[in-house]
Amino acid sequence: MEYKIEINNQEEIYDIGSVAKHAAGAALLRVKNTVVLATIARDDTPVEEDFLPLTVNYVEKSYASGRIPGGYIKRETKPGDFETLTSRIIDRSLRPLFPKGYAYPTQIVIFVLSCDPEVDLQVAALNAASAALYLSDIPVNKCVSSVRIGKIDGNLVVNPTNSELKNSSLDLYVAGTKEELLMIEMRAISSLKEDEQFVNEMNEEEMVEAINFASEKISDASGLYEQVFTPIKKEDAKLIYKASVLNEEAYQYIKENYKPNVYNALTQMAKSERAIELKKVLEAIMQDDVVLAKEWDKSTVKNALETFKHNIVREMIVKGRTRADGRGLKDVRTISIATNILPNVHGSCLFSRGQTQALAIATLGSDQDAQTYDLLTEKLPNSDKFMVNYNFPGFSVGEASPLRSPGRRELGHGNLARRALEPTICKNSPYTIRLVSEILESNGSSSMATVCGGSLALRAAGVDSKKLVAGVAMGLVFEDGDYAILTDIMGLEDHDGDMDFKVAGTKDGITALQMDIKLGGIAPEILKEALYQAKEGREYILNLMEEANDKIVINEEILPKFELFSVDTGKMVDIIGQGGKTIKEIIEKYSVSIDLNRDNGEVKLSGINRNRVDMAKEHILNIVKNSGAGRGFDRRGGSHDRDHKAKIVEFEKGAIIEGTVKRVTDFGAFIGLPGDIDGLLHISKLAEGRVDKVTDVINVGDKVKVKVLFQKGPKVELALESKE
Repeated sequence: MEYKIEINNQEEIYDIGSVAKHAAGAALLRVKNTVVLATIARDDTPVEEDFLPLTVNYVEKSYASGRIPGGYIKRETKPGDFETLTSRIIDRSLRPLFPKGYAYPTQIVIFVLSCDPEVDLQVAALNAASAALYLSDIPVNKCVSSVRIGKIDGNLVVNPTNSELKNSSLDLYVAGTKEELLMIEMRAISSLKEDEQFVNEMNEEEMVEAINFASEKISDASGLYEQVFTPIKKEDAKLIYKASVLNEEAYQYIKENYKPNVYNALTQMAKSERAIELKKVLEAIMQDDVVLAKEWDKSTVKNALETFKHNIVREMIVKGRTRADGRGLKDVRTISIATNILPNVHGSCLFSRGQTQALAIATLGSDQDAQTYDLLTEKLPNSDKFMVNYNFPGFSVGEASPLRSPGRRELGHGNLARRALEPTICKNSPYTIRLVSEILESNGSSSMATVCGGSLALRAAGVDSKKLVAGVAMGLVFEDGDYAILTDIMGLEDHDGDMDFKVAGTKDGITALQMDIKLGGIAPEILKEALYQAKEGREYILNLMEEANDKIVINEEILPKFELFSVDTGKMVDIIGQGGKTIKEIIEKYSVSIDLNRDNGEVKLSGINRNRVDMAKEHILNIVKNSGAGRGFDRRGGSHDRDHKAKIVEFEKGAIIEGTVKRVTDFGAFIGLPGDIDGLLHISKLAEGRVDKVTDVINVGDKVKVKVLFQKGPKVELALESKE
């Protein structure tokens, strides 16, 4: 049966009961021409451990936008970054709704079956998933609604289309129920203005206004969803919930006899020392005569001690207004900053705040180093010239865990840092920038250390970013009707607190924000207070970063050289040469990359050797200067330029072309194309997964079909479609 709901600037059509009938709950949602299927499935047997075993998978199907998957394998494989980040958003928004003690393995799967390029897939996916969960037999009695808020021409807009969002200065995604907000993600969209010092950051008043606007829209939508879906909601399943494993008698005994010991352990300055002292307290309790007489096992005592520790931490903060490490509520941990400590990288910064330490490394490249990626809502591939990679090895928290590829947490933290820093990167920057954050120590808010270290690493690499960006993690503790807001939380406060609220920005405003609330709602006045307290902390950190910025010594000798100059557009054909011969010779002779804009005559040169770049520039200018000398003319006095230019074949972006493998290198292969042009097929474009050797897939002489990713003059980049 179909249910039409007009809400928040869009019509949502829910088809309930038609598909996926074996699932615990299912909803088919249509918004314009986008169709999303959300399903809930759960096992009948709970896990032994005391946690919620919830898995969320958001999956985009290529057929949804009329495509066949690119690459060697013609089916969907591992999820892309957007799919992973969307899965995280849905998980963070729905996890708080499950009943306490629920321990049944549960999976939420969202398929995008049809894609309208103007519809926000993250909003549709979460709304569909919430409907499926509410309609299921899992005892969840609240509907979650999500909205995206834009700011266009100074006005707040709810659920703008994807095209409208490109003209917005704000991208705010909020999820919540009728009564409370659960999750917030915000980014300032990079400015398109010519003023290179302009950043679309938002001040605290504007931020509160936008969040309140979103809260009103969410409350209206959630109330309407519950009104429509309650009559068709499945009867709650009869489930067994895990009872509290807390032994009240053991808890009281520890409280009465070991409170000073726990206090002493918590006030140890180092995270490792705190853990060691708490372990000693546990061992002492286990040797206690009363404990031995009561025959309490170690897990019982450990749980009671952990609960008591949790309550002591909160009591110290709310009633004592002090923290375990002795700081006041607004104090930032000790910060140290060292820049360009790695002699052979383009830019580096070691940023330490308390026991959290991030080593940020910036690497500069040219346009050909940009990351190519696909979005379901866009027909052609996109090119990303600013990348942030966050790595979290086990040793950063003292664990001997194996090194693995980045998981959801790593991708989420890297994405948050990218959103914070991207608005400060100049739109016309000649660089492709890769920023890597290696977390060397972690005791709270390593993502914000990544923002601080990353901003300075960019400056250390000579990138003229518009403003420095700092990030700070805020905490919140509610206890007995009172509350405390914490600046720069450490791991202990994150674990035992009620909110994780990360704010990043410049001295003039916020560029990125992320909030997860564990206890439920948050009052607008408390949210406003937290934002202004975060501003104080951010400004303190930025002052220290400015001092470090003034002391940066740039490694000029190892930085790649970029030259940007213009020539007469009519001379481009001479730089290229017949069949691309001249430009290929320049590239090979001087070991440079050349990008030509035939529309405006712009020439972009890049290379790792400054002298070679200068020589290549001089070579090109000589070609331009001497072009025309000795050039043939026909009897009518006409130049042969037009015939010469016509020999450069222009391929349509996305076109499928047949070619032959002419040369194989370590990094890819060169494919002979029509018009005597050799296109580059990079090793990363040979298949969906990792390819160790090019010759594992193709060899010289192979006939292949390739897709054109983009072309600039004779320079063509390709992706493998198939091999004969």
